[in-house]
Amino acid sequence: MAHTERKDPPGADLRGWLDLLQATGRLAMAASGIDLRFGVAGVANRLDGRQVSLFPRPGGHPVPVVSGLLSQRAWMAEAAGVAVDDLVARFQRACRSPLPSAPITGAPPCQQVVHRSVDLPRLLPLPTHNEHDHGPYITAGLLITRDDATGRQNVSIHRLQLSGPDRLGALLLPRHTLALFRERERVGADLDVAIVIGADPLTLMASQAAVPLGQDELEISGALRGSPLPVTRCLDSEIMVPAHAEIVLEGKLLADVREPEGPFGEFPQYYGERAERHVIRVTAVTHRENPLYHTIVGGGLEHLLLGAIPREASFLSELRRNFPCVQAVHLPLGGTCRYHLYVQVDRPAPGEAKNVILAALGLHYDVKHVTVVDTDVNPHDPDEVEWAVATRFQADRDLLVVPAAQGSKLDPSTANGLGAKMGLDATIPAGAPPMRFTRIAVPGQDSLDIDALTAPAPPDWRDRAR
Repeated sequence: MAHTERKDPPGADLRGWLDLLQATGRLAMAASGIDLRFGVAGVANRLDGRQVSLFPRPGGHPVPVVSGLLSQRAWMAEAAGVAVDDLVARFQRACRSPLPSAPITGAPPCQQVVHRSVDLPRLLPLPTHNEHDHGPYITAGLLITRDDATGRQNVSIHRLQLSGPDRLGALLLPRHTLALFRERERVGADLDVAIVIGADPLTLMASQAAVPLGQDELEISGALRGSPLPVTRCLDSEIMVPAHAEIVLEGKLLADVREPEGPFGEFPQYYGERAERHVIRVTAVTHRENPLYHTIVGGGLEHLLLGAIPREASFLSELRRNFPCVQAVHLPLGGTCRYHLYVQVDRPAPGEAKNVILAALGLHYDVKHVTVVDTDVNPHDPDEVEWAVATRFQADRDLLVVPAAQGSKLDPSTANGLGAKMGLDATIPAGAPPMRFTRIAVPGQDSLDIDALTAPAPPDWRDRAR
């Protein structure tokens, strides 16, 4: 029997993904020299969800910028080599069965060029996106840290403000990076970090997985591609980074140092305010020859969807563990792909939908409103969910409110992250008469061949209609 060589999914390589997008008419090349201040973001936003944007010599800088790599749910599925309906399940499997990364031998592509004298504006084309942003930001950098006690890594994305030639201001929300840093800062020590810019789409997606501290998201990337992710050791630390990344910044998260950071346009379509925040000092920059710089425009579709798909997979796993009735979950765009969660359930026991709501509100501090619907309601269609609320929900019977809970500090309606949570049980009430909530339907409608049965009306339609 002939041996069939395994083929990586399309999103396993950034340059290969861009080649595919170009071949299918989804890569738009902007005019040379588009301004880094607002120009790159403006063009990327106009094309958001339709085409990926490529900017040669942005602001005259020799390094090109790319944006919008994953600005459709269908593109994310395509990158992973699965159908859209299978994307969440594929991500679930990758989180459950991660593949250890594979250190490469020899010189890795990401270290083809090494800069020890760090001047970030000179080395990188750093865009300013939104009107009131403090200035240039790194927005698509995977921040990789390492727990020295266990050797396990953490990968996440944080907004990184250019604060000086070798200095970045960082917003660290109460998650894993901050937990690792606090352990080091407690003894007065800095934390080694690596910032990866221009990772492949699968690693980009894996970085957003909501998994326990100690699970290396790079191993989830390996599982998504079906083979170990090639990695290499940083020059100045034990951190392992994707070997084929475009750009890597090495440095330290500084203990007992805070400096002003912000404002910055965030995913809720508002600005994160200016405050005293953490600081990274960059000590080295390495990159491929002729690198590409990836930027994610704050509040754009890529920003929103990157947080949605991995969270949906993690949330579905967690809810199903305790509630077998849970069939699907969805974080809709209208809820910023973070704050609103739709949960589909199959014949829940009396009161179980409310238990599902309470569990869902505890999944992540970002989750603010949870709506539970039956299996005849498509949770990926906000109009259907709204219809279920309109016809199956009564506030005095089906509304849950949890006051003064931890929420997102980026939600301007909260008091520095403290706010109310809400759940809506939009399922058919237990014991309801069968016909009371039976949806109308025309038998055979979906199987009709409309093209064969209809045609554009001709000019003499009045005569023909007789």
